[in-house]
Amino acid sequence: MSCGEKVAHYSSVVEEPVPEDMGKGVTIRWLISEKDGARSFYMRLFKFEPNTHINAHFHPWEHEIFVLEGSGRVRIGGKTYDISEGYFIYIPPNVEHEYWSGSEGMRVLCMIPARPTAEKLDKPLEC
Repeated sequence: MSCGEKVAHYSSVVEEPVPEDMGKGVTIRWLISEKDGARSFYMRLFKFEPNTHINAHFHPWEHEIFVLEGSGRVRIGGKTYDISEGYFIYIPPNVEHEYWSGSEGMRVLCMIPARPTAEKLDKPLEC
């Protein structure tokens, strides 16, 4: 009898390109989402081709990210950080952020809450 759990290999989840306005050369797999019955948070797997970019954006929810392989950079507010395998990242809500992959590409797990964790702002927080 199932309790609503999901146990699967990541390759069983469809890999799709991120929306064009977010960037090019990056794909996403929604490993755990509302479709699976998740009510609190979602898990996504992003794959960056070499030297690709996710454009600057912000939204009223936080992110928790773990770099599985590869390297790149992340800008959070006014600071840019070099990241590579084993790094973890917390991005607060409403803070502008963007990502770049290095010459070997990058794969990251990204967890987000199912609902916003802050009030939606018209412009990002300055930090």
